[in-house]
Amino acid sequence: MDVAVDIRKGSPSYGEWVAIELSADNGKQLLVPKGFLHGFVTLEPDTEILYKCSDYYAPECDGAIRFDDPDIAINWGIPPDQAVLSEKDAAAPLLKDFDSPFTYEVAT
Repeated sequence: MDVAVDIRKGSPSYGEWVAIELSADNGKQLLVPKGFLHGFVTLEPDTEILYKCSDYYAPECDGAIRFDDPDIAINWGIPPDQAVLSEKDAAAPLLKDFDSPFTYEVAT
């Protein structure tokens, strides 16, 4: 399952999320635009994950928020105590404590 969270300051949908189940069977993809965080959970054992990025990896641009942030309340489809997290994700702040570098801009 792929998740995107709007973190653009001033956005009317700031902190809101969308999720879509992706599989080889359904062939779906999710485009996560700039200004959105991306997370995923595997719902089946032995899952392979492939994703594309808009640029080369830049560690100084890497950010995260807690997967179980109660203000966002993402339904990951698994019990939170079964989540296996990276060290970075385990130490991530809540959204309210995250200083987003993105600002919402109205198209003209």
